[in-house]
Amino acid sequence: MTQTAHPSASPGKQMLSEQVYALLRDAIMRGDYSPGDALKPQDIAKEQGVSLAVVREALVRVVGEGLADRLPNRGFAVPAFSDRRWQEIAEARRTIEPVVLRMSIERGDVDWEARVRAAHHRLARTPAYVPEEGEYYSGAWSEAHRVFHRTLLEGCGNPVLLETFDRMWTASELARRWSAHRNPDRDGVAEHRRLEEAALARDADTAAKVLAQHLTLTAAGLTGCDYLQAAEEA
Repeated sequence: MTQTAHPSASPGKQMLSEQVYALLRDAIMRGDYSPGDALKPQDIAKEQGVSLAVVREALVRVVGEGLADRLPNRGFAVPAFSDRRWQEIAEARRTIEPVVLRMSIERGDVDWEARVRAAHHRLARTPAYVPEEGEYYSGAWSEAHRVFHRTLLEGCGNPVLLETFDRMWTASELARRWSAHRNPDRDGVAEHRRLEEAALARDADTAAKVLAQHLTLTAAGLTGCDYLQAAEEA
């Protein structure tokens, strides 16, 4: 007798879970939850009018993206500023990305140069903040920022290295927003301009140094240390 396989979740439940996941992700990114805040499944389920199972499924996805922690016997919470992972991610990025940028500058062709220039132009022309999206970076700016940094590295021609960049970028997005919010006087516009100029001048030494400083400033912004001094030491 042939048995029909049953899906693990109904389409309706999957759709609700996707909606709750998107709401939670956006709320954390906007800063509706502060670092260390509890994410209580019962409260979220009541607010959204869905089951606990739907909320837990959504929370597991948020945890998978590094936007929340699953705490033993304590449920879920937004990570804290002091979480060691942010410094570990920053260390990994400072170790890998300047090396990939050097490769990109060495191997990139004229088309790569044009893409870098276009990506920087879009980033420079996109408002970093819009009132309706809260106090953190806007979605449009965040995407333009990601594209600029990725385009700088794409000249390396190595998809494995670019996939590594993609994973680290996603893992560090929340820390990047927190850092910018805590250090509003930081001149990110000038940092990105220097990155573009060094890359297009094919000055690998300067480009790698500027990128390492850029990443150091973001990490230092979370620890409360003198981030200008940290950049000089990078």
